[in-house]
Amino acid sequence: MSDFPASLLILNGKSAGTPELRDAVMQLRDEGVVIHVRVTWEKGDAERYVEEAVALQVATVIAGGGDGTINEVATALIQCDSERVPALGIVPLGTANDFATSVNIPTDMANALKLAIAGRDVPVDIAQVNRETCFINMATGGFGTRITTETPEKLKSALGGVSYLIHGLMRMDTLKPDRCEIRGENFSWQGDALVIGIGNGRQAGGGQQLCPEALIDDGLLHLRIFTGEELLPALLNTLASDDGKENLVDSVSPWFEVTASHEMTFNLDGEPLCGTSFRMEILPAALRCRLPPDCPLLR
Repeated sequence: MSDFPASLLILNGKSAGTPELRDAVMQLRDEGVVIHVRVTWEKGDAERYVEEAVALQVATVIAGGGDGTINEVATALIQCDSERVPALGIVPLGTANDFATSVNIPTDMANALKLAIAGRDVPVDIAQVNRETCFINMATGGFGTRITTETPEKLKSALGGVSYLIHGLMRMDTLKPDRCEIRGENFSWQGDALVIGIGNGRQAGGGQQLCPEALIDDGLLHLRIFTGEELLPALLNTLASDDGKENLVDSVSPWFEVTASHEMTFNLDGEPLCGTSFRMEILPAALRCRLPPDCPLLR
C-alpha cells in the first residue's frame, strides 16, 4: 500500500467523527499511505481544500459525505486551473448517498477508502447549470424537490432515505405541480409537472430511480417528467398503469432549458437553486473519478 500516491480526504463536518472511517484512515497510514484529512465547516471550504490538494500534488481528492459533499468537491475539481487535476474519490457518509449507491461504491468504510485511493480513474461527465453551479448526479424539481428540501434533519438522521417518502405523504394535501416549459435538443414540452428529474446519474431522494437509463459517460442528460394536474391521482395512475408510462415524459439531450412564469426550485445534489429560468448542459468527460470495475453507470 505504501506505493500508492498521496490523497486528500475532505470530510463533511457532520461526519468527521465516524469511528469506522477514522479506523480505516489510521490503518492505511500505518501501512505507509499518505492521507491528508480536512474537515469542512462552511460553504467554500471544499474549494479551498481542493486548491490545497493541487498544491500538495496529491493524486486524489476524496469526498467524504453525502451527495452535496461529492458535488461540491467535484465542482471545485472541474474549476481547477491546473495541468494536473486530482481524480475524485468517494466515501459515502450522507443520508441518502444516491450517487455513491448508484455507482456501486462499497458501503464498508475501509473498502470505500481503498477504492477511492487505488481504484481505476475514469473520465465522467458533469452538468453545469446557468454556467455557474454544477451537479454530478441529478437536478430534481417539483414535488420531489420540496420534499427533499423541507424534510427535517432529525427525521433524515433517524430514518435515512425513507424519511423523504414519509414527509412527502404528510405534505400531500399542500403540494401543487409546477406549470413550466422544458426544451432540449429535438424536444419541447409544456404543462404541469409534478416531479422533474434531469439526470447525469440515475436516482435521487433516497433511492428513487428517476432516470433509470442514465450513464455518467455518455455526454447526455436524461429527463423524466411526472405529469398531471392533481398530485395524488396522477401518482396513482403512474403506479397502476400497465406500462407505467401514462403520466411520464422521457427524453435525452446534451442540454435542457426549463422556464416558468413563477419561481421554481431545483435541488442540485442537495443544494437548492431558485429561479424562473434554468439551462442545464452536460460537460463531457470533465472529471476523472475512481469507480469500481462493475460500475453500472459506465458504458
